[in-house]
Amino acid sequence: MMRCPWCLGEPIYVKYHDEEWGSPVRDSQKLFESLILDGAQAGLSWITILKRREGYRIAFDGLNPEKIAVYGDRDVERLMADSRIIRNKRKILSAIENARAYCAMSMPLSDWIWGFVDNTPIINHFKTLQEIPATTKLSEKISQELKRLGFSFVGPTIIYAFMQAVGMVNDHLVDCFRHELRKDS
Repeated sequence: MMRCPWCLGEPIYVKYHDEEWGSPVRDSQKLFESLILDGAQAGLSWITILKRREGYRIAFDGLNPEKIAVYGDRDVERLMADSRIIRNKRKILSAIENARAYCAMSMPLSDWIWGFVDNTPIINHFKTLQEIPATTKLSEKISQELKRLGFSFVGPTIIYAFMQAVGMVNDHLVDCFRHELRKDS
């Protein structure tokens, strides 16, 4: 079975690739989680975050934005001491800011984010990893809009990775068995 080569060598990566990456996610809570984890990944490898994902879910109250939005200084201190997550104060504060921005949105995140692609994933037909861009005009636009709404750690590269992860864009290589799969979650 052919897979995208970036996932080879680590069972957790293969499982993520085979079961999640690129599958359209329409649940606002899951989209928020992905946005927080992609922001936490800035400057790190995705596998670092993937291995700590469950730790993030535990440390951040299930990555529930309504709960995170009311975090205060004690929560920041608690999170800074939690070895299950990346203990970067800027990233922790960003998660809290993003939860507050999420809660202030006038529409569900799912409706808002999927509106940028008319609720239909963009299907690319790349043959090599080198063809896949790090950013696009669309990721730049979404990044700007998220920042305008008060989100942080949402630069164009982070947003493109987010778009790939949640299936807004299908960047599975054409010879990957997942390229044609479009299962919503």
